[in-house]
Amino acid sequence: MVTNTTESPLIALEDFFRNPLKSQYKISPDGLFYSWLAPIDGRMNLFIQNISTKEITQLTTISDRDIAGYMWGNSNTILFLKDNGGDENFVIYSVNTPATSIALQFEASINDTGSANALTPASGVRANLVDDLPNDDDHVLIETNERDPTVFDPYLLNVNTGERKMLEENPGNVSGWTMDHKGRIRVATSTDGVNTSLLYKNDDSGKWETLVTTKFTETIQPLFFTFDNQNLFCLSNIGRDKLAVVEYNLKKKAEATIVFENAEVDAEGLTYSNLRKTLTAVSYIKDKREFKFIDKQQEENYNYLKTQLGDYEISFSSKTKDESTYIVRTYSDRSLGAYYLFSPEKKQLELIEEVSPWITEKVMCRMLPISFTSRDGLAIHGYLTLPNGPVQQNLPLVVNPHGGPWARDQWGYNAEVQFLANRGYAVLQINYRGSTGYGKQFWMSSFKQWGKTMQDDITDGVKYITSQKIADPERVAIYGASYGGYATLAGLAFTPDLYACGIDYVGVSNLISFMNTIPPYWKPYLEMMYEMVGDPEKDKKLLEAASPMMHADKITAPLLVAQGAKDPRVNVEESNQMIEAMKKRGVNVEYILEPEEGHGFQNEENRFKFYRSMEKFLETHLGVSAKKMKTNGKG
Repeated sequence: MVTNTTESPLIALEDFFRNPLKSQYKISPDGLFYSWLAPIDGRMNLFIQNISTKEITQLTTISDRDIAGYMWGNSNTILFLKDNGGDENFVIYSVNTPATSIALQFEASINDTGSANALTPASGVRANLVDDLPNDDDHVLIETNERDPTVFDPYLLNVNTGERKMLEENPGNVSGWTMDHKGRIRVATSTDGVNTSLLYKNDDSGKWETLVTTKFTETIQPLFFTFDNQNLFCLSNIGRDKLAVVEYNLKKKAEATIVFENAEVDAEGLTYSNLRKTLTAVSYIKDKREFKFIDKQQEENYNYLKTQLGDYEISFSSKTKDESTYIVRTYSDRSLGAYYLFSPEKKQLELIEEVSPWITEKVMCRMLPISFTSRDGLAIHGYLTLPNGPVQQNLPLVVNPHGGPWARDQWGYNAEVQFLANRGYAVLQINYRGSTGYGKQFWMSSFKQWGKTMQDDITDGVKYITSQKIADPERVAIYGASYGGYATLAGLAFTPDLYACGIDYVGVSNLISFMNTIPPYWKPYLEMMYEMVGDPEKDKKLLEAASPMMHADKITAPLLVAQGAKDPRVNVEESNQMIEAMKKRGVNVEYILEPEEGHGFQNEENRFKFYRSMEKFLETHLGVSAKKMKTNGKG
């Protein structure tokens, strides 16, 4: 295990959690501009730059909430998403480029919800950007739950006029739509809550037919059509444990060929050149992201970039329609990296911007892949980050279980992890059972195991690290968000001797109330959730046994709770119930409740407040002395 034994200077908290200088760079389809998000008074706004003249234009002046995401609709129009206070009811807005008078009109429109620039202005409605339709300069594919809050209908949105045309009316069971390369919806994924069907609309008949139906534990996930629009590339684990990239024959209703599979982990994605009509690469994640190149040209581009950029992970984040220019992003475990403009033909690579230049990479800490065996024999993978310094044993430890829970931690820069390591803590991230990427059986082994074997994996990880003398068993904290917040509460309630303290960030406390307050657009998956977590009626005793709130009397360690009042996923009552249960025992819990936040704090000032509280809380309860504040030499 290689670590840096040179102690790092203490870095200002704000440098870890401030908005990036510039992020989410994208190039316009015609290659004349690139765009990005940058903070103005703490809120992420949209900018563009003329690549030739270097002229920069600020397109938005939003002051209440960050832009959540955006895409180029065509070379003249950008579409972006923004919600209200974290409610996740995203509205699609449009802005033209270059800005001039339109920017002034748009500035007023952001403060006027009835404006023409808000393309999906209805209150309480969630809209999503689905596909930029690279072969159609005038339209993009979006979806909204305006007609029925429980399901999403697909619309063709004219980016020039804002007009919408419903392409299909969701019958109430469709969870996703797939277009062919001519912009026609021809595949849909439906669910009855437990069983999933792949539906297909033939060009000639125009009628939907079922290609295959599987229980939700098996999946065939559409990626995109073959270039002749006859077959479909999919991720599938039907008849196998790991997701493979396959070509599915729509007429024969069967897999035609396996494009890629890996014996250890799931395939993750498939990329292609729309210009050259060829597949380019498959990605998958072991300890780090890896690629299997299908296209020699793309492999040569990647290898060239590796020779120029060194030991960084590389991704192609955006490209022009003619594929002559790319925006390339780098990152590592110790750096948020940078954006570059890349011309493959000319072999030209130009630095656009470092994402967080105030962070000095050499004083950050390495994220080391680890693995151990659970008490029942499963191989569990994760990451361990140790603070820089001469002492590498008996360290205070923060266990940081990921949210989801059906997600996974990955190797790369993590601001929370680096912040904690800089403060002197070892940080343990565990891909407990149920984490994605490790195959079907590993995922299914988590069903109805909240607070049980899923929690055991976290406990076993702690014991593994303490048995190696890396961490001091008397100074172990647990901190997580969402499901990680649940795991924090469960850890304190069900293994009270293991942790010195815990921090619950937007976490579930009562599985029965959680299942009864899910967002309306999750309801098509309710029966599936019942199988994976438990039915509030049929499995009431199981859920009660796994609900930390109902076992608050067992919690002896200090607790900090943080919650957004408008959280649509984990209702604010999850935290309120926990606080109330502790109060009944006469125990005061530190509670941070932000009225204009949702599932995690997006506004910069609220992030700062939360992490300051975390720092003080851990300092108090793990007994780590505060260091004299220094800077890292860049701010």
